[in-house]
Amino acid sequence: MTLSGRDAYRDELTTLAAEDTALVCLEADLGGKNHPFQTAYPERFFNLGIAEGAMVDMAAGLAAGGYKPFVSTFAPFAALRAAESLKLALGYLNAGITVVAPYAGVSGAWFGTTHHCLEDFAVLRSVPGVTIAAPYGEAEMRAVVRSAVRDGRPHYIRTGRNAAYESLIPDGAELPLVTWEFEAADPEDVCLVSVGEEGTRLALEARSATGASHAHLVYVDHEHLAGAAAELAARHTRFVVVEEHRGQGGVAEALALLLPRCEVTGVNAGHDWPAEGGDHHEVMARLGFDLPAVLSAVALLRTGAPGPVPAGSGVR
Repeated sequence: MTLSGRDAYRDELTTLAAEDTALVCLEADLGGKNHPFQTAYPERFFNLGIAEGAMVDMAAGLAAGGYKPFVSTFAPFAALRAAESLKLALGYLNAGITVVAPYAGVSGAWFGTTHHCLEDFAVLRSVPGVTIAAPYGEAEMRAVVRSAVRDGRPHYIRTGRNAAYESLIPDGAELPLVTWEFEAADPEDVCLVSVGEEGTRLALEARSATGASHAHLVYVDHEHLAGAAAELAARHTRFVVVEEHRGQGGVAEALALLLPRCEVTGVNAGHDWPAEGGDHHEVMARLGFDLPAVLSAVALLRTGAPGPVPAGSGVR
């Protein structure tokens, strides 16, 4: 059975902890009573309750003491409520803390705006030295967790709620800088660039419908994006970046600055606030972040004329 991103993180960290006694796991009251790390290593598991800033501060102390802390809470509470602690611990102190943030984007759906997070890339990308990852599927999440354990640098890992997807890399493989899921014969054609779970799901659907090339990114901090931009520019000049994030501070905006001689269009969650409930995909659609928006962006770059786009589209 394919695991969701957050379950794959928990399982991989628990597996790695068998060999690495420096690994510790901190959660902000969302692990539940069946957290595998807590079951296997209760002496290295800490539930801090709804005290996200204190959790990051505690992790900084553990890192200074030689431990490898992994902390997890809802993305809005990690990236926004605990922003000052992240800035100081992961940025200023360069502490070897890995933050795993489920419920990113609007995957919280029915929980409402307080539990949505469309700003985390903008916040974390502005903190120097933090490696930022948005894996798609179980194999990618496991690879990101293994890498974070190995290199000991500050990490922010974004994932969704319960959705489970098959990764674009084989189980056990390491992540390339850019995963070329499909490359069309014509390098002058549009290339879709996907980020995160829902951005990748939509890009895969759009690639099937349009035949456009598709490049997938997992790491979206400046250091990794600079390298990815060079690889993208060597193959294509027109890009549609698909990401479940605001346009401001997102990956499309960053790639546009890194690719000044290329055309870069972003399909994202736009400027609106969801005012009604619904499941994950219904909330995304209300923000204009859906397949019609991606198809319209591809058509616009190909022909200069957009395809039909619903009101409130996230095409930017």
